[in-house]
Amino acid sequence: MPLLLLASTSPYRRELLERLGVAFQCHDPAVDEGAVHGSTSNPRQLAQTLAAAKADAVSKQRDDAIVIGCDQVCALGREVFGKPGSAAAAIAQLERLQGREHSLITAVALRRGTTRRDFVETTQLTMRQMSRADLERYVAVDDPLDCAGSYKVERAGIALFERIQGEDHTAIIGLPLMRLCAALREFGVDLP
Repeated sequence: MPLLLLASTSPYRRELLERLGVAFQCHDPAVDEGAVHGSTSNPRQLAQTLAAAKADAVSKQRDDAIVIGCDQVCALGREVFGKPGSAAAAIAQLERLQGREHSLITAVALRRGTTRRDFVETTQLTMRQMSRADLERYVAVDDPLDCAGSYKVERAGIALFERIQGEDHTAIIGLPLMRLCAALREFGVDLP
């Protein structure tokens, strides 16, 4: 089997890829995400550009490997929510999202030499209305400071939502495994 590289330092993506039972290594793609953020106001295009940049950066170092680059954008219309970094910023993001439908756009880029495969998985989420005390309590429980949109649906954050619509629930966590499995098979990886 060819070497499989995950162009990410995300513990969430690493845990998801571990579910497949295949050997892989994680590599920091060292992409300046801030520079890319200013290049487009389209959230889908932003996610695709970042995923491709990460895959391309690692692929340049190891073009014999299958490289998986991924990025996720939380968007309310064209407004993009990044990782909050602080409890106050997380509460502010949740206040903005509550009672509204927003999108989690997860883009994946696979590379092996000159072979490329890119796809996007979009999930629509509707957050319920909550009090500020509810939001503060949630942030204290899940500490979602490293998550776009300031929530962890795979943990207590599920209680924040009225509805979630999408093809693959693993896309919410950061790596859509069903479509990734199909793409990896195209690259010659035997799964499971």
